[in-house]
Amino acid sequence: MTPAAPAARTVRTVLGDLDPADLGPTDSHDHLFIRSPLLPGEELDDPTAAAEVLHAFAEAGGRTLVQWTPYGMGRGAAHLAELSRATGVHLLAATGTHQAAHHVPHTTPYGTPYENLAARFVADLTTGLPGAPEGVRAGLIKIASDPGPSTAHARRVRAAAAEAHHATGAPIAVHLEAAGDPHEILDDLREHHGVPADRIVLGHLTRLTDPALHRGLAAEGVHLALDSPSRAGHPTDLQAFDVIADLVDAGHADRLLLGADTTTRTARRLGGPARLLTDLAPRLSRTFGPDLPHLLLTTNPATAFATAWRRP
Repeated sequence: MTPAAPAARTVRTVLGDLDPADLGPTDSHDHLFIRSPLLPGEELDDPTAAAEVLHAFAEAGGRTLVQWTPYGMGRGAAHLAELSRATGVHLLAATGTHQAAHHVPHTTPYGTPYENLAARFVADLTTGLPGAPEGVRAGLIKIASDPGPSTAHARRVRAAAAEAHHATGAPIAVHLEAAGDPHEILDDLREHHGVPADRIVLGHLTRLTDPALHRGLAAEGVHLALDSPSRAGHPTDLQAFDVIADLVDAGHADRLLLGADTTTRTARRLGGPARLLTDLAPRLSRTFGPDLPHLLLTTNPATAFATAWRRP
């Protein structure tokens, strides 16, 4: 008997599965919609404003935006498919759970015991998002580290994310904190839960200021998202270019992703995902040549977010 051919890898967008070759220039970490009790008055909750952001991104040459907003933080599930159709920008939605402090009450936002959390993630990835039109599914799992030692909430969410990954193949995107330990997260996911390194995206790399740490993480085979250069003059925007240059010199350009991570109304007024293409990409092209921005914005996201999807 001839062995079955391996399943084709696709990117799961809100409008269906997409050939990774069609992803195009990608904002690998952003938010069209988000709310948190930690950010009162800064909610992103206006579909019209989200459409304006996407139109500007598309006019700058953007083709795909990956939203890391998990359930329970106003991810705008009801609007994502129509926004994608209206603007021509492919959208990836997230399942998962943030730090407990971002959710009210401070338990799982699905109103379900932790023991059932993996099943909720799997349903979002394979059946559909609550509140969205039929068939609108998540394409990644978002989790978060803590600003210090991992809490019981974070450990239980990591376990659920790993279980959902093994059931579906979905990539896991991790919000890092400057005071957290990325190696703790990585070791737990890989060694304890068996998640391959290349299925993990570590976000907020520019919050971690040690270049040796950046190089060490890249050498582990994970994807690293530099995801704050949406705001002109913001410290992480100023650091991003130097971090990229160091990792390119160290031979890790194939591990890097770029995202704007627009999380508040204030940040949106000061910039947005279009700046990845109108500001950062030209700077990279002038210094390193045009192949590097293409690698970071197009080739690498197609690898990081494409999955041979499994049916649980």
